[in-house]
Amino acid sequence: MQPSEGSPRTPEGVAAQAAAAASLTVLDARVADCFACPRLVAWRTEVATVKRASFRDQDYWGRPVPGMGPADASIAILGLAPAAHGGNRTGRIFTGDRSGDVLFAALHRAGLANQPTSVAADDGLELRHTRIFAAVRCAPPDNKPTPGERDTCAPWFHRELTLIRPTLKAVVTLGAFAWTAWWPAMQSAYGVRPPVPRPKFGHGAEVHLPGVPPLLGCFHVSQQNTFTGRLTPAMLDDVFTRAKVLAGLA
Repeated sequence: MQPSEGSPRTPEGVAAQAAAAASLTVLDARVADCFACPRLVAWRTEVATVKRASFRDQDYWGRPVPGMGPADASIAILGLAPAAHGGNRTGRIFTGDRSGDVLFAALHRAGLANQPTSVAADDGLELRHTRIFAAVRCAPPDNKPTPGERDTCAPWFHRELTLIRPTLKAVVTLGAFAWTAWWPAMQSAYGVRPPVPRPKFGHGAEVHLPGVPPLLGCFHVSQQNTFTGRLTPAMLDDVFTRAKVLAGLA
């Protein structure tokens, strides 16, 4: 995919276009048209061109992946970045990979999704009371964005958080990267400075600050965590049960 005339190509361009997005629909379209990080643009394009053998007959999305879920969500789930052959292939966050299989099954058990599987952007999945997005919107090599890429992408997340702020009542961060990304976003959207020292990430960690939705920590739904038993379905269920309580949904 080639950039359009108005595509963000610099950190300043990202910041300007994010700040001017008046709705999630506008923001999502601008996210999907971002070309500001050369390394990530090259990688997402290479993956979409070379493809995994098992998906060689599919057209890859190969672009930044917007958030998903209703604009009036009361629970937010923040991840790290799209998977190379998951969201970067399907165009929908956590869709088409093993991590998403675990996450959406848990959301379905919690009554926050209408079905337990997510295999394609048009498979009928709908989230209830929940919006999912990532701190970095492009698939990074080795799942490791650089600090500069994280900071360049941050205005998309900050604006998205601001747009759902009126109804948001609880935030779940998947992994330490998302936990760290939360604090500057919180300050941007809510005008509240992070505590010093900042609370440490941990599974089940919970932070309450005046004027800010409660924050819950959860181990990432990566294969490394789920295959080894570090994160079990019961542990995920506990996190989403708690999030529903904090959001007034249980």
